[in-house]
Amino acid sequence: MNALAITTVHPDPVALSAQAAGAARPDLAVGGVWRGSEIGRQSAVVVSTGWPQLDRELPGGGWPSHSLTEVLAPRPAVVEWRLLAPALRQVAARDGQIVAVAPPRQPYLPGLQQEGLDERRFVWIEAQVPAERLWVTEQLIKANACGAVIAWLPQARAEQIRRLQVCAQSCQGLVFLCRPEVARHESSAAPLRVHAGFGLDWELRLQILKRRGPTMEESIALPSMPGGLASIITPRLLHPSRLFSREVPAHAVGGSVIALRPRRDTAVQ
Repeated sequence: MNALAITTVHPDPVALSAQAAGAARPDLAVGGVWRGSEIGRQSAVVVSTGWPQLDRELPGGGWPSHSLTEVLAPRPAVVEWRLLAPALRQVAARDGQIVAVAPPRQPYLPGLQQEGLDERRFVWIEAQVPAERLWVTEQLIKANACGAVIAWLPQARAEQIRRLQVCAQSCQGLVFLCRPEVARHESSAAPLRVHAGFGLDWELRLQILKRRGPTMEESIALPSMPGGLASIITPRLLHPSRLFSREVPAHAVGGSVIALRPRRDTAVQ
């Protein structure tokens, strides 16, 4: 029997140093590899949120298709329409159908029109039982026939959200799940999760809870005065925070109500 010859190959320290240096340089990184310290790229089609400062913080620069987006809010059906309206206008402009599943309040037609939304592109589906809401949402996603689906799911388990996410991967439209802010402490398969609330100066306060990218602690202020007030509000009330002795901190917006005392040297006009 011939003896088996074993040869030990020692790595070249110069080559190892070159590989380590290349891994540290972004221009020499392996293609298709995403780093957790960077905002990930979005392979699917995205729709601009209509808020440039928000687009810059989202993978791909907008709301993603082929995926779920969770919008968490302290009170249902108050902030969602104002946040999503710019993107929904784009969907409606392309003749896309917008379906609202079980909104807590009946959609207010004049308010939708003030946001520039075409009411003819809207379908409103009533569903009171949680199981019905989940079933309708899943069927709409599977049908892949809507430009956008907005479903209010106050009660949904982690495995149910995961099932919807699997279905959404084959859906070309936008899919938004509107859930209560207490759900921020629950696990979710949705790749994108945002918490939305109101600021004192007519702005939306948005915090990105989950995205394909680094953690974002600070909130984003999005100027958003209701369309019906823009033409009638007085200049003094454009910045209500100036009427009080102190401002509401950004991190408190959307949480408990904070009582503020009016400034004695300021008269409301």
